[in-house]
Amino acid sequence: MGLTSQSLEYTVIVLALVCVAATVWLWPRLSRQGVRPVLGRLGAIVMTQVSIVCALALAVNASFEFYGSWDELLGNNDKAPASVSQGGEGQYASVGNAKSELVQAAGPQGLDRVTGLPQGPADKVGKVESVRIVGRRTRAINPAFVYLPPQYFQSQFRRQRFPVMVVISGYPGGIMNLAQHLQIPQNAGRLIADGKMQPTVIVMLRPTIAPPRDTECVDVPDGPQAETFFAKDLPDAMKSAYRVGHDPSAWGAFGYSSGGTCSLQLAMRNPQAYTSAVSLSGDYAIQDDLTTGSLFGSGAAGAQREREHDLLWRLENLPAPQVSALVASSRKGEPDYGETMKFIHAAKEPMKVDSIILPEGSHQFSTWLREIVPALEWQSQQLTFPQDVESIPVKSKPGSEGPKAPAAPASSNGTADRKRVAAERSPG
Repeated sequence: MGLTSQSLEYTVIVLALVCVAATVWLWPRLSRQGVRPVLGRLGAIVMTQVSIVCALALAVNASFEFYGSWDELLGNNDKAPASVSQGGEGQYASVGNAKSELVQAAGPQGLDRVTGLPQGPADKVGKVESVRIVGRRTRAINPAFVYLPPQYFQSQFRRQRFPVMVVISGYPGGIMNLAQHLQIPQNAGRLIADGKMQPTVIVMLRPTIAPPRDTECVDVPDGPQAETFFAKDLPDAMKSAYRVGHDPSAWGAFGYSSGGTCSLQLAMRNPQAYTSAVSLSGDYAIQDDLTTGSLFGSGAAGAQREREHDLLWRLENLPAPQVSALVASSRKGEPDYGETMKFIHAAKEPMKVDSIILPEGSHQFSTWLREIVPALEWQSQQLTFPQDVESIPVKSKPGSEGPKAPAAPASSNGTADRKRVAAERSPG
């Protein structure tokens, strides 16, 4: 049974209940004096406590996804990429390109616990794949879900590469939060079907590449290279396995909480990889804490690295990147509201900033659920599609021009008028 599987969680919960019941039933018999009754009482207490702790630990891990597999828990991670073969017909086992070493088919990773996922022919409803992303440079291995829209499987789009949203969860949450609580693939599927969002490949990941440490999308000196993973390894891996755009204009980062912080950092520091970012309740600077350890190192070099991850400092002291950003906060209830307004007003050409400012909200899923749909629509308008038409020979009758590529949605070039993304919107 997988570490995040429901069957394991339910089995351990039942075992814990059995241990409690057995302890209550046996306790009168163990109340006598003597070595054996004392050992029996100690054994009953230990078994009961261990079973309860294991049940709670599995439930917490399934929710926050500190570890996605037994190997990851035991530290038996792969040291190098491995070849991947097509994984059959199952919902969770197939990968877009069996030749890729960098996107590996994985087990459910909790995807079997998510409700509302596409059910039916992929060319009608789309598909969600459970994979592992392998970093060519960093050697990091990160679990991921990949949403493929119905158009990805339709013959008229077979020559097209699709735009990509890299959606990053908060810390310590994992990809399950993106699929189950925020319903990223479910919302995207409905928006695409309604014509409010262009067909887009969405890859869902957690922000850390070295759990349980919070790496905050930073290249740590002599440590995990999280920024390199997201800015270089991830795009390379996706391009090796899926028909996705090769130009940065087809790539956008999207996240909430720590994932929102990562999204802004990735776009502003790596505009050659991402040209748009969505940050829901993200921060604008990265600082060390108990979960991160030392991210920047010591001395003057470490202080400079920390300053360069302060986005307000970057806007004041460095040329603004040519990217678009959507930031979200609440006037009441969100601690980052003041910094969000400073960021909006500090932005300068050629950077563009839009915002979703709620009258009231807090740092939790109920707030982000209000922002998800308009944020998905907004980022879709920033991404170019179709892009990088593949050179696939097409046989045609004499005198025929052959099939034409499908037309792009009117807003796909990112220059059309944007829809209103909130009841109140601050000027960008």
